Amino acid sequence: MTTDPQITSLSAPREFSVFSAQCPSRSILDRITSRWGVLVLAALRGRVLRFSELRRTVEGVSEKMLAQTLQTLEREGFVRRTAYPVVPPRVEYALTPLGEEAAGLVVGFVQWAEQKAPEVLRARADYDARHR
Repeated sequence: MTTDPQITSLSAPREFSVFSAQCPSRSILDRITSRWGVLVLAALRGRVLRFSELRRTVEGVSEKMLAQTLQTLEREGFVRRTAYPVVPPRVEYALTPLGEEAAGLVVGFVQWAEQKAPEVLRARADYDARHR
């Protein structure tokens, strides 16, 4: 049996390993790869957006879910929130350098998903037809 060297290196004992149940890197991975986390990171990559602009960009996200996602990503160090002392209040969101790095990784995954959507939809339809 051959083992994938990438998986072997990922599972090798070290201080942080996503394969360890107690490893904090799992929660980081959860934040970055959550449904809304991926989309917010991708939407903010290379630009600054206000809350309403971000909500229009990430269609389907509720105001509450977007606020929670932004707060979580800010806590993790991926998003910087800047509030301006004006009336009405103005708040902008941007990625930190750490967030830009994470966004660079998830954007590749987003692009792959967009490109492979037709293939996945065909596979899904084939599966459904076989299991009726």
